Amino acid sequence: MRKILVTGSAGFIGARVSEMLLEEDYQVIGVDNLNDYYDVNLKFWRLDNLKKYDNFKFYKFDIENYEELKSVFQLNCPEAVINLAARTGVRRSLENPSVYLATNSSGNLNLLELCREYEVQKFVLASTSSLYAGQKMPFQENLPVNTPISPYAASKKSAEMMAYTYHFLYGLDITILRYFTVYGPAGRPDMAVFRFIKWMVEGLPLVIFGDGQQERDFTYIDDIARGTISALKSSGYEIINLGNNNPYKLSEVIELMEKYAEKEAQFKYKKLHKADMKVTWADIKKAKKYLNWQPQFSLEEGIKRTVKWTKNNWEWICKIKI
Repeated sequence: MRKILVTGSAGFIGARVSEMLLEEDYQVIGVDNLNDYYDVNLKFWRLDNLKKYDNFKFYKFDIENYEELKSVFQLNCPEAVINLAARTGVRRSLENPSVYLATNSSGNLNLLELCREYEVQKFVLASTSSLYAGQKMPFQENLPVNTPISPYAASKKSAEMMAYTYHFLYGLDITILRYFTVYGPAGRPDMAVFRFIKWMVEGLPLVIFGDGQQERDFTYIDDIARGTISALKSSGYEIINLGNNNPYKLSEVIELMEKYAEKEAQFKYKKLHKADMKVTWADIKKAKKYLNWQPQFSLEEGIKRTVKWTKNNWEWICKIKI
């Protein structure tokens, strides 16, 4: 399997997955609509890095566009699909839920249907730990995640259900990955790690929703990308967590940022949003068993690398809009 279609290839996770595949001499067909959910200059930076590789081909359009997608399948004959194209963000999904349903559910359906039509057997779908709201911890994949508390989580649950349908009806080999709080260099500026480091360097107060005691299973981007590529192996149908298996308080993460940015943080507190989870914690036994995967980066090493990347690229990062 050497030719992979990666949707969302200019996104945070999609770009790193694509880069790792390219480094391993895979042919990568990238699709991304380059939307302005956050500052597109960051997406252009990631995309420019990918275009340095001769084995990378890029198409700009929405995965909701069935005819455009079909032409990519016809022209390139991919052997596997990694669907990382998604509308993300719990709070933002409350503002425009129809967009989330269109991309995360309908766009995913388009990809599944084209895999069926063009006999692409392997399909990897990016899902989310947000589905585990209200469940006991650590979160295991067999928990009944039937009560999503945000349109974002609901749209991802819909995508997972349709993926199972295509496995059952047509025999598609499908691995669903539930990611836990991904962070690292070239991350999303709407997420806490990118925003907080930038604000800290600028001397601006960090906007905290809640009291800073909420916990997340922060997982470094390289670990996530490596696990995603491992999921290309045949599995039949599996749902697998990718997380660091170790939740940390947001306040602890900020202390590490202060250490490596050599800055003292200021704070501005806001009310915790109803759709926000207070704690996430991944059980990763299945990842170890089926993917031979476990995280390699500690939180401290990950924050250290992210701060260093920010400082090294500050000339243009300082212009990124939050």
